[in-house]
Parts: sequence; C-alpha cells; structure tokens
Amino acid sequence: QVQLVESGGGLVQAGGSLRLSCATSERTFSMFTMGWFRQAPGKEREVVASINWSGEGTYYADSVKGRFTISRDRAKMTLYLQMNSLKPEDTAVYYCAGTRRTSSTSPDSTMYDYWGQGTQVTVSS
Repeated sequence: QVQLVESGGGLVQAGGSLRLSCATSERTFSMFTMGWFRQAPGKEREVVASINWSGEGTYYADSVKGRFTISRDRAKMTLYLQMNSLKPEDTAVYYCAGTRRTSSTSPDSTMYDYWGQGTQVTVSS
C-alpha cells in the first residue's frame, strides 16, 4: 500500500509563504505522476498543481499560476508545493496524490489512486 504523508501546513497571514511537503517510502515514486489538490469548507476538491514523473512537465490551476510552484525530489521521494503571495481564498485542506496510470500531468482527481491524509492551510486577512 502506497502511503503519502503531507506536512508543512499552518496559519499564515495574507501575502506570506508556506512550503508543503509530501513524503513516501514507495520505491516506485519516481515513476508516479503527482498532484496537489485542495478542498475548502463547503466546496468540492479542486486541483492545485500536477507534475509528471520526470519533473519536466507541470500543470497549474489558473488561480495559483505565478504564485505556487510544484516540484519533486526523486532521490528523497518527496513532493513539494511552494506557496507564495498567499490569499485568504487559498485556505483549505491540501492533499497530495499520486498515480501510475499516466506519465503526463493530470488535473483530474479521478486519475489518482493514492492520497495523503491532508494538511490544513489557513490564510488570515
């Protein structure tokens, strides 16, 4: 069973930054397409960003383009999300997810088979 463990969430003021991490011990992590999703209270889960297995392909939701950066360290088997210029509307539980069903990026949550437990990000105004 693939386990993904997020960390790095917290409370930050608007305009601040946070870096989320998602670690795994899955040896085939380097072959996974990975993604970050978020879910705010009363809203559906939405894609934030996705990165392909090599790290050379990335996808970002329009709402975070230019502010967030997804990256991966294949040797450390860790996925990152650097979040800058945070806004109150970024407040949500953030989840990392992984899939072996595609080698490309994917904004479709149904493509992902493995999910972390989530980490809360709260941005105060």
